[in-house]
Amino acid sequence: MLLRFPAWKVALLFFTLFAGLICSVPNLLTEQQRAAYLGWLPVQPLKLGLDLKGGASISLQIDPAELRANELLNVNRMVGDKLRETPLIPVRERAPRGDAVVVRVANAQDTPKALERLKTLGAVGTYAITERPDGAIEIRFTDSYFATLQSNAVEASREAVQRRADGSGLVEPYITRQGDNRVLVEVPGLKPAEVDTLVNTLTTAGVLTFNLVDTQANPADYQVGVPRNNRIALPNQSMGGAPQVVMLDAIISGSDLSNAFPANDEYGRPSISFQLHSSGAQKFGRTTSQNVGRPFAIVLDNTIVSAPVINSPITGGSGQITGSFTADEADQLAIVLKSGQLPAKLQVVERRTVDPSLGADSIRAGVTASVVGILLVAVFMLLAYGLLGVFAVIALGCNVFMMIGVLSLFGATLTLPGIAGILLTMGMAVDYNVLIFERIREEKRAGRSPITSVEAGYEMAMATIVDANVTHLVAALVMFNLGEGPVRGFALTLAIGVLTSIFTAVIVARWIMAMWLKTFRPKWIPI
Repeated sequence: MLLRFPAWKVALLFFTLFAGLICSVPNLLTEQQRAAYLGWLPVQPLKLGLDLKGGASISLQIDPAELRANELLNVNRMVGDKLRETPLIPVRERAPRGDAVVVRVANAQDTPKALERLKTLGAVGTYAITERPDGAIEIRFTDSYFATLQSNAVEASREAVQRRADGSGLVEPYITRQGDNRVLVEVPGLKPAEVDTLVNTLTTAGVLTFNLVDTQANPADYQVGVPRNNRIALPNQSMGGAPQVVMLDAIISGSDLSNAFPANDEYGRPSISFQLHSSGAQKFGRTTSQNVGRPFAIVLDNTIVSAPVINSPITGGSGQITGSFTADEADQLAIVLKSGQLPAKLQVVERRTVDPSLGADSIRAGVTASVVGILLVAVFMLLAYGLLGVFAVIALGCNVFMMIGVLSLFGATLTLPGIAGILLTMGMAVDYNVLIFERIREEKRAGRSPITSVEAGYEMAMATIVDANVTHLVAALVMFNLGEGPVRGFALTLAIGVLTSIFTAVIVARWIMAMWLKTFRPKWIPI
């Protein structure tokens, strides 16, 4: 029978209600009270979203053209390594051109051999390698491989942005992918004055390379930023922006760094100290040993920061980057370098700030709407169903703290759409009781006893309740998987509310009604 509750079911019911209550309590206490009384509880209060707490929302987009250009530089270096394998194939020209790497071997008769060797450069389907009518070899990404590169780049960018945001000391930033080529950053509580600093930290590409300087090349023969003869002219910050020619293939890159932190040079000026991984230290030591007396350029985001001369082999695996940095710039660059470079520079496509006072107004409005909504529902149930309405209101109160407890347990972020989801589930919970009570009323009119009326009411309404909840859950799952930001928050509260509503409206209210029938054995149902 539906109204029979064995001892183990009652124990499980009370344990669930108690767990929900305990998990919701941290939301009612101050931080000091939580530390004093509930320090043992691994549940934090609900985090407030951007629309409730204020802060900044920044949508960043990766540039496919810059991504392709950066990846072609890597391909260009791999092509050089491949052609230097024994037996060496001399090259007259090797450089990225447009959407391809163009290679011209020194001897035309070596072209077939170079073509055959380059076809082993990557896995099948990675590159399209063709010979042009003029004898040059072109290496391009296949469309499918570049789509994979772009997807991986967005995920790598999200991870790098997450590390940078964490390194900046931000409190609980929300960072996620948005579509095919965007990263969404939401930082509740961020002050408007701090937004510019955050944007600069997140969007700096942070591409660090050490390149040998070609002292024989004339910068006037090169277009700044355009590779030629495996060399490139870049502006030198320490020379007032005058161009300097460096070798295109880097000695080491940012991926060889194990750590970076702000420091001061011997003159007390802000600088950045760095440490290299063992493999990077070996490459750097080997190259500096072979090029004593020659300058090398420290290149950051296609700008030469400085170009010191190699006076002796640098084998310690550490060094210092000096330049015209302020202390704040050195701090930001250290965070960027330590967090890892971006596959391509991120561009801000949308930027929105919410003042904390507006968020406080939203909280007050949301709480007021919730309280008024719950009170109106409670009054309606009491007027419409009398004593059974009291049982429904008790179950509704249990539903409120159960929902808040489960959301707190999951570490969810509460937003205005989330509050709307809570209000919606409150109404849905009452709907279930209305279905059950109307069935009970019909059975009562048919002349059944109180116990059989309640039994039949629950039994006949359950099919409708299950169908409605399955529909709601499917809709919530679709919104959660396909939506972003506020839509996901609404979907999460809706899904959790559906589950807690079934528990409280169908199980808790039924147990209360069963206890009433068992204790008072009424001759009629006051409905």
